Amino acid sequence: MSKEGQDVTSHIFAGWQRGGDTSGPSYYWQGNDTLKVPRSMHAQNRQRLVSLMDRKSCKGVALLLGGTGKTRDDSDHEEIFRQESNFHYLFGVAEPDCLGAIDVRDGSATLFIPRLPADYAMWMGPIASPEDFKKKYEVEAVRYVDEIPAFVAEFAPETLFLYEGVNTDSRAKGTPATFEGIEAYAADREVLHEAVYEARVIKSELELEVMRFANKVSSDAHIAVMRQVRAGMMEYQMESIFLHHCYSVGGMRHQAYTAICGCGPNSSVLHYGHAGAPNNRKLGRDQMVLNDMGNEYYCYSSDITCSFPVSGVFTPQQRSIYEAVLETTVEVMSALRPGVEWFDMHELAERVLARHLIALGFLHGTVEDVMAVHLPAVFMPHGLGHLMGIDTHDVGGYPKGAERAQRPGLRNIRLNRRLEEGMVVTVEPGCYFINHFIEEALSDEARAKYMDAAKVRGMVGFGGVRIEDDIIITSDGMELMTNVPRTVKEVEAVMSGMDFPLEDSDYPIPRNARWS
Repeated sequence: MSKEGQDVTSHIFAGWQRGGDTSGPSYYWQGNDTLKVPRSMHAQNRQRLVSLMDRKSCKGVALLLGGTGKTRDDSDHEEIFRQESNFHYLFGVAEPDCLGAIDVRDGSATLFIPRLPADYAMWMGPIASPEDFKKKYEVEAVRYVDEIPAFVAEFAPETLFLYEGVNTDSRAKGTPATFEGIEAYAADREVLHEAVYEARVIKSELELEVMRFANKVSSDAHIAVMRQVRAGMMEYQMESIFLHHCYSVGGMRHQAYTAICGCGPNSSVLHYGHAGAPNNRKLGRDQMVLNDMGNEYYCYSSDITCSFPVSGVFTPQQRSIYEAVLETTVEVMSALRPGVEWFDMHELAERVLARHLIALGFLHGTVEDVMAVHLPAVFMPHGLGHLMGIDTHDVGGYPKGAERAQRPGLRNIRLNRRLEEGMVVTVEPGCYFINHFIEEALSDEARAKYMDAAKVRGMVGFGGVRIEDDIIITSDGMELMTNVPRTVKEVEAVMSGMDFPLEDSDYPIPRNARWS
């Protein structure tokens, strides 16, 4: 290929090896000090999928629909495209409006791309050829979307495996691929959905490297926010600092989820930051901040929450609630290992929190008393954490046969399974003073008798505290990917301008220094 041709191809496909060389392996890379991710990762993922499908004696093809490019309402404003998660897992394709086929016998892949009109080049740049796509994404073949009927006819499958089923976290239904004449073929609409979800639950080492990098950048972004917070700032300014760091340093264009930046009473709104409450309160000097923010790199998420005082120094009241949550997260992380049931970890978190609430005088009786009437769920109404990966609330939390608990606290948990090596989970206990739940509990005699009504009601304006870390389950325990100040000593030191990590840190959990 001529130097001119190399430059054109490099322009079409940012993320190849630099210098215009497209003869070697293909990588996703945002330049500078960002992580190079080999595209071969997706071939490994496809092999894992067909292994779990276990249909190697069947002449079958799995057909998947990629994400669709969208415009805002009826305008021509093009929204920034982010690939459908299952399609990214299996193909790593950045472009919209594609489909993919996988031979379930050997994992070989054919990518189908849209046949673009000539004037696309005027607005969007040079049009890549099928051969360009084949080299970039390292698939066995590339054809146009309008050739799918011919491809399937040539393949003559015994079974078409289509992605159709319900996401147990969102309750939303996946969209299966289709084409003209599909009704002529026998179709299985269950096996692919179950297999791709199970495949995504256990991360490969290549996937874990991407998630470690996303955590490194997002952790540093949280620290940048903590260093710059001052009374009188707006909540959205914290979000702005975070996003700027993630994009400028990590090349991370996409948020893993909408940023939650709540101060004072807003810190007790679990998913604050939405369109109706867009992080727009002024920070008060005597208030706590709860920042739940994470960006994604190459579609792989981070999900980190930091809580700290606007003033930079904890009051005795702030410290007591914060350290109750900190001890909860430390005890849970110390218990994580393969074979542990996640429901048991949630109940452990509730017990630790109950112990502190009793010691602080908010609750009366014994830990067993308050557990029996589910009082910890008044102060921590959400689940302990969730699987994480290409989606922040990743798939596979409720495998086939797993049921949702109905009791308070557990009914909102996003994960009901035994932990295995290679899983990535969040650990995110919290303690919130939410008026609705407090008054509901006080109106129930069975719970009210264990509550100091005046003391609990007096905390309603306080808001809440959450501490959230991202964890890899290892063969003998866990690896902490998140690296932010956690103890009172660390938080106050960093907010006063000291370097992090501290040389004399008092945090008991080993941190991942891989990206330091």
